Amino acid sequence: MSKLQIRKITLAGILVALGVVCSPFSFPVGASKCFPVQHMVNVLAAVLLGPGYGIGMAFLTSLIRVSLGTGSLLAFPGSMCGALFCGLAFHFTKKLSVTYISEVLGTGLIGGLAAYPIAVFFMAKDAVLFGYVLPFLVSTTGGTLIASVVIAALQKTRVIEK
Repeated sequence: MSKLQIRKITLAGILVALGVVCSPFSFPVGASKCFPVQHMVNVLAAVLLGPGYGIGMAFLTSLIRVSLGTGSLLAFPGSMCGALFCGLAFHFTKKLSVTYISEVLGTGLIGGLAAYPIAVFFMAKDAVLFGYVLPFLVSTTGGTLIASVVIAALQKTRVIEK
């Protein structure tokens, strides 16, 4: 295993741990728990590690949060769709603005729509098709704004270049 792979795995572990440790910092919006830290982690993973790591990290963070009772099954579609979209956006464009928009659309729209069947069939909740879009948009917008500030700081200090 190369030093680069070890660094990537270590950073992924740290970001997953950050997502898990910060999971009590969520707030309800409608029928959803909003967790902006996950979306910040998604964007950081996209920029620093790539889409594969991002999706894996989103899955692990969601799995641990659900296991600990600090998240619901709705954490999976929101976080993983956002990680996929923003990871691919950064991978192919290398543009932060496109990455940020992709996180918001991936989580808010696609993840919000994907949450519907999970809520209805696995959680036995009454839901409407677009019922999770607005709460997911609120959560991902906040997390993406936080990520943009963190990435700007990393760029300014030239940490992101390493």
